[in-house]
Amino acid sequence: MESNEAFQNALKTVDTLTQRPSNEQLLKLYALYKQATHGDNDTERPGGFDFKAAAKYNAWEKFKGESKENAMKAYIDLVNELKSAES
Repeated sequence: MESNEAFQNALKTVDTLTQRPSNEQLLKLYALYKQATHGDNDTERPGGFDFKAAAKYNAWEKFKGESKENAMKAYIDLVNELKSAES
C-alpha cells in the first residue's frame, strides 16, 4: 500500500524537523495520526482541569467521520508543509 509507506515516512520525518511546530500544528498532527491509526474517537471526554487531554480530545473529534486514508493523506500533506517551511 503506497499511502501507508508514505505515512510511515512522514512519521519518521516529523522526528527530524529542526523547527518545533506550533501547538496548533502539533494538535493537528496528533489528531490526524489518531484518526489515521484508530479511526473515530470512541474514548470518554476528559473531565476536570486536564486541559491538555481535553485539547487532544477536541482536536481528534474534529476529524470524526474522516476515513483513515484521508487522515493519512492530510497528515502526510501537513508534514510536507512543515518540512518545506524549514527550507
